[in-house]
Amino acid sequence: MRSHWIRVGLFGSVGLGSMLWTEKKSTPVQTNPGKFSANHGDQSPYELKLVQVLFRHGARTPLKSIPDVLEAQWVPNLLEAPAHTQVNYVVTDLSGGPRPPAPVEDSYRANTLTGGTYPGQLTTVGMQQLYDLGERLRKRYIEDMQFLMPEFNPAEVYVRSTNIVRTIESARCLVAGLFHQKQGDTVPILTSEAEDEILYPNYHGCRLLKLLSGHRWTESVQLPDIAADLTMIKGALGIASHQRVDFILIRDDMVARETHGLPCPPVLNTWRSTVEQRAVDMICHIYEPSKRQNLQLCVGPLLNILMVNMEDKVQGASSSQNRKLYLYSVHDTTLMPCLMALGIFDMKWPPYAAEITLELHQHRTTKEAFVKVSYIGQDKLIPGCSGVYCPLKEFKEALSAYSLTSDHYRSLCNQTPED
Repeated sequence: MRSHWIRVGLFGSVGLGSMLWTEKKSTPVQTNPGKFSANHGDQSPYELKLVQVLFRHGARTPLKSIPDVLEAQWVPNLLEAPAHTQVNYVVTDLSGGPRPPAPVEDSYRANTLTGGTYPGQLTTVGMQQLYDLGERLRKRYIEDMQFLMPEFNPAEVYVRSTNIVRTIESARCLVAGLFHQKQGDTVPILTSEAEDEILYPNYHGCRLLKLLSGHRWTESVQLPDIAADLTMIKGALGIASHQRVDFILIRDDMVARETHGLPCPPVLNTWRSTVEQRAVDMICHIYEPSKRQNLQLCVGPLLNILMVNMEDKVQGASSSQNRKLYLYSVHDTTLMPCLMALGIFDMKWPPYAAEITLELHQHRTTKEAFVKVSYIGQDKLIPGCSGVYCPLKEFKEALSAYSLTSDHYRSLCNQTPED
């Protein structure tokens, strides 16, 4: 069973995540807390009703080391948890039962990096990045806007994560920073069965997505410009021709080293911009943002959940009466297709702890609902929206090409490309 998951997991689990050896990021996230946007308080014509945050985990150990090059020592003390990032939490399934099996995490722990740690593990640096993001959210939603209570309350705050240790721990650290460890209750962090996960493109759980996109990973390495640059960089790094590497793998290891102050092969200094560009070129080929169905299957169910949460709040559904904040701890391979579907992907790999925030507002006079989207603290104008404060109807229409109900998603996943 494990070998199956290592094989398919590399292809599906962390939505291209493992497969793409993705989850790489650049430098610690550079979010300016003062740029979370304007108009709060009673001066604003808008009243905040709901906040949803999709955030990437923090800095981590690489998913795989570049072969045949200067080794980095990934030692256990790089993973020590600062005391201020700790909260009392429990990981459950979506209905509150025991935590499901974690085959993706198991696949990471089948290997060990030089230095003795496992691939893909959140580091002390990453923990602090998420704590810092939590503090920025605290400043906006607790201190400035007084939107949230200053103590964690599970009736007010919902936390969901992929069932992978680095995202679970990232959620914990963000909550610690957001509430300064003040909690009236244990923090429940909800996770899903691996085959049903919709917080990343699930190549294992969605047959049609695998059929549509499986070959595009191989194709992306063989695109003429990418292949030529890859041959050159392998030669410059002294990587044997038979070694299977690509720009996403190289970027992952390079950024992880840089973020933790570990030595990098000096030749990468001259190749850095090329590595960044080609990694993004590859991911764009794999995700095919020009193909509606591919993005639908990557993030359609997640976009639908975000929309349903907002509509429930607008309609006063009893299930959402007290809920004010939804936190989703995810991956770069989640954020990129979401940004593509929203029409705001900037052709840059999302850094560690990058976040997409969706705020639902109600106009104080007209009572009309509006959505405001920000990415890494910068407000974004969504194509199809008449303004940064986008009428909910316009926002729903803008997402309609990609949003999928769970039933529609399952129906599509069971089809073949010829259906």
